[in-house]
Amino acid sequence: MDDLAGELVTESFEYDGGRQVTVYVPADPPEAVVFAGDGQLISQWGGRLEAAEVPPTMIVGAHRTDAKDEMARIKEYSPSFDEELFAAHEKFFVEDVRRWVTRRFGVALPAERTAVCGVSASGELSLAMGIRHPDIYGAVFCASPGGGYQPPTELPSPLPRTYLVAGTLEPWFQENAARWADALRDAGADVVMTERVGDHGDPFWAEEFPLMVRWAFGG
Repeated sequence: MDDLAGELVTESFEYDGGRQVTVYVPADPPEAVVFAGDGQLISQWGGRLEAAEVPPTMIVGAHRTDAKDEMARIKEYSPSFDEELFAAHEKFFVEDVRRWVTRRFGVALPAERTAVCGVSASGELSLAMGIRHPDIYGAVFCASPGGGYQPPTELPSPLPRTYLVAGTLEPWFQENAARWADALRDAGADVVMTERVGDHGDPFWAEEFPLMVRWAFGG
């Protein structure tokens, strides 16, 4: 991170007693923005974008809960378990964080230059946010989604463009990703589904991220 051309900015919000958001701010004015769950992890991938031939892209990473219970994270990220907790996090993610980004950085890009990203449980969040708010997030980047949130019987229209990736050594997550890819394609969405050699949490998540950005926003 020492040779990072851009910078990392972290802010604490009132939500959940002080939830943090870390933003990777590219050195040049951003031409695209990616909002992400599991923000402690994904906000750190700015250096990978700098090394790739992609437009200057801001990463807005909303941190996961500090709770030790993994179900607390899943309940925030998946609409299938706790409607009230999911709705509270959705408001924080979609309204509070976006409003702060506009005010703090002057960045308010149209949906076609805005994506939502997640991995594992936050991959479910990215799918849910994209489907529920296609007017805000024109693209979904989803790596190895969990299986708590599955495609509804009827998907709405319009749908965001969606790029899914999963590892060949994580068959359960690979199956979840393929299920979503098939459902979204059947509903007429623009979908990329990629499989990489790797297990859950392996480096292929970060390695795929610049490819996702280039696919959505050009190179």
